[in-house]
Amino acid sequence: MRTFLFCFFVLFSPYLSADEEVHEFRGKHLVTDYLECNPEALQDEQALMKVMLSAVEKCGAQILNHNFYVFPGHGLTMTILLSESHASIHTYPEHGKCFVDLFTCGDKCQHEVFNDALKAYLQPKRVAEMVLGRSDEIKEIKE
Repeated sequence: MRTFLFCFFVLFSPYLSADEEVHEFRGKHLVTDYLECNPEALQDEQALMKVMLSAVEKCGAQILNHNFYVFPGHGLTMTILLSESHASIHTYPEHGKCFVDLFTCGDKCQHEVFNDALKAYLQPKRVAEMVLGRSDEIKEIKE
């Protein structure tokens, strides 16, 4: 066991920092469906990925990594790993729709900024959205 702990410390100590922010066991989960979106915006995968990354940064989250997959027909799935948790988008250009999530721990990040940036780019005619409070239980936050 001591050997394991020593190896863990040696391997991972460069990634640990005394200055790192500790996130509380609570967060907000924005769940959105953008409907009747601008078709060109949904089909331009490169621009959409840039908008997602920019929106995450603007809301105050720290990006650790991201990945994506483009399906035949221009459907896109993208996940962004955040220090605070994650963001994702799943597009359905053939239906003019997409699903978007942003989950962030603590209170530092502003999901409204993220949501506004995506709405500005995608120009949905209809939006279904919900913000969930996450902690020891899950509850809808009425804003």
